[in-house]
Amino acid sequence: MGLTIYHNPRCSKSRQTLALIEASGVSPKIVLYLDNPLSGPDIKILYAQLGFDDVRAMMRKGEADYKTLGLKNESRPEALIEAMAAHPKLIERPIVSNGSVAVIGRPPENVQALLT
Repeated sequence: MGLTIYHNPRCSKSRQTLALIEASGVSPKIVLYLDNPLSGPDIKILYAQLGFDDVRAMMRKGEADYKTLGLKNESRPEALIEAMAAHPKLIERPIVSNGSVAVIGRPPENVQALLT
């Protein structure tokens, strides 16, 4: 099974999600998205895999950049995706993908859906 985790090692939920995946016997590909930011097209793919109706569902709305950039009033999904590409801290974490479906590991148990 090929899983990819978009991981921030400083985040406890991200670490817990990675540990849960590894405890199931799966060695996921680990993408340190803060060190290697995702492109707009990569974010669009994850958004589609997550199946959300609103791009904001994959954003960290409590981040200072969200407020500073005035994203609360932004209505264009493309602009929100561009903001995440330019400011990767805005991407909710961790995101785990099997290549066709993705989940956000909040809580970490959400990843169980990809492990069965």
